[in-house]
Amino acid sequence: MFETTIAGSLPKPGWLAETKKLWPAWRAEGEALARAKRDATLLWLKEQEDAGLDIVTDGEQSRQHFVHGFLEFVEGIDFEHKVKMGIRDNRYEAMVPVVVGPLRLKGRVHQVEARLARAHTKKKLKITLPGPMTIVDTIADRHYGDKAKLAMAFAALLNQEARALQKDGVDVIQFDEPAFNVYMDDVRRWGIKALHRAIRGLKCKTAVHICYGYGIQANLAWKQTLGSEWRQYEAIFPVLAKSRIDQVSLECIHSRVPAHLMGLLKGKEVLVGVIDVASDKIETPEEVADTIGRALQFVPKAKLFPCTNCGMAPMDRDIALAKL
Repeated sequence: MFETTIAGSLPKPGWLAETKKLWPAWRAEGEALARAKRDATLLWLKEQEDAGLDIVTDGEQSRQHFVHGFLEFVEGIDFEHKVKMGIRDNRYEAMVPVVVGPLRLKGRVHQVEARLARAHTKKKLKITLPGPMTIVDTIADRHYGDKAKLAMAFAALLNQEARALQKDGVDVIQFDEPAFNVYMDDVRRWGIKALHRAIRGLKCKTAVHICYGYGIQANLAWKQTLGSEWRQYEAIFPVLAKSRIDQVSLECIHSRVPAHLMGLLKGKEVLVGVIDVASDKIETPEEVADTIGRALQFVPKAKLFPCTNCGMAPMDRDIALAKL
């Protein structure tokens, strides 16, 4: 049997936040919001366990956005005067905060949800963090003046939180790096170095998630421009295979990624996307088994972990549950 997991995020219930949005507004504030986040985390823990997942997550129920949920706890960032910036090489635009001074953590970031989840499940627990390169691609900078320097500054903060999460009893810490699929040259130049800084000293399992994005229109349109084969992984998997990261999470089902590229990750555990988060169609057991079978041609059985292609945050809650 295979150990199953998900990329990380799950849809927020309508009583917690706006639904079917990547940047949802909260439905409450103060203590009421804190209680709602707690309830949503416990709800999705139970749903994951009932679905038979072996490695569960907090579903990112306490974060408005997978990157900004971390940035909110960082000093040196101006959230009051956001600027419009192109994201993922101008695939879409967003209003983003600005780095205006030296970066440091205000305190713990995900302690509450990590300890809550750890206390309520006996399953292996994974907590996700945004990767350094993806953070740099999702924030404006008026202080460091260099993307690599900014990434290393964020990597140090990520490492600080990751070490604390390890002490909280987290089994897997995953860094989400969709930007790796966009800036392949930078991955080789400084992306892996920043990732290594983020995992320094960790003894728990470490992972990096690299996909083609959430199932939102901007990403769907971008995919249509990539041709009959998506070969971005070909440029970065060899350097990831040589890296100190333990696991690589990737997109597979219904993608145009040549399956043989998984063979470039020799020695790594591979989280293979067998659930399509860009479609509302529920995968059949036969479809999932077929995807696993194709992956097994290039990934040893002991190193293959069926997973989702990406996070499920913007999806309809009932559809996400059915896909689990």
